[in-house]
Amino acid sequence: MRIRIIDAFTDQPFRGNPAAVCLLEDTWPDEDWMRRVAAEMNLSETAFAHPVDDSDADYALRWFTPEVETDLCGHATLATAHALHQDRGAPATVRFATRSGILVAQSFDDGTITLDFPAATITDSAAPDGLADALGAQPVATYQTGALGDLLVVLSDEDTVRGLRPDLASIARIEQEYGIRGVIVTAESADYDFVSRFFAPKDGIPEDPVTGSAHTALAPYWAQRTGRTSLVGLQASKRTGVVRTEVHGDRVHLTGHAVTVLDGFLQIASKAVAGSVSGGPAGSHSPS
Repeated sequence: MRIRIIDAFTDQPFRGNPAAVCLLEDTWPDEDWMRRVAAEMNLSETAFAHPVDDSDADYALRWFTPEVETDLCGHATLATAHALHQDRGAPATVRFATRSGILVAQSFDDGTITLDFPAATITDSAAPDGLADALGAQPVATYQTGALGDLLVVLSDEDTVRGLRPDLASIARIEQEYGIRGVIVTAESADYDFVSRFFAPKDGIPEDPVTGSAHTALAPYWAQRTGRTSLVGLQASKRTGVVRTEVHGDRVHLTGHAVTVLDGFLQIASKAVAGSVSGGPAGSHSPS
């Protein structure tokens, strides 16, 4: 089975957020096998997609962390759209059927891809007990993000966000106790409109390099703060990545680049898809 590792929300290899992408011919492989592949890849997300005969969607798409299947993932969706763009050789619009509804990806001649995602609903929330100690910084404000399931934490300044060294065991405990998917931290930025980081140790992601889905909360929050609907965010992980955002009512457009850094083949195929998967020539086992 062909598998690619694609760095998303970057135009440089070894930056942004790497996602593994498997494009299937039809139907889903065994779910336990998909989970094992995701654990083997040990990236924040591994995406599986197959074409569907549906008037509303072109492909079905699922995402797995090393620990769980997730409801929404931006960078792995962008990576999947990039893989399809490479295979087709021309810009195109792709509609994905996912656990979060229909998500649309549009690729362009300049190499960018724009995702159309649902905007998160931001509501004031008290900080969970122990959050300041777990982060090592005092929150200025905290917000729930509705169906997204993240806690949005505003900090005093960019240097504080960049300098965080959180207690990840304590963050995981808070996520478990309060039913939180992940913790987004953010502040205004000197060179961008805002800066952020994302921690989800409960789901096997100590720190996510670039989190597209988190920007469905960051974009409306900072749009309300700044009065501008088009903004650029830097996710200040070690790898870093840039997400261009535009708020359109209850939708958020997320735009970025992607770079393929590995293109090869899994040697262990699921019985559910053996003999019916996309890839290179029969018998080929070398990266292309």
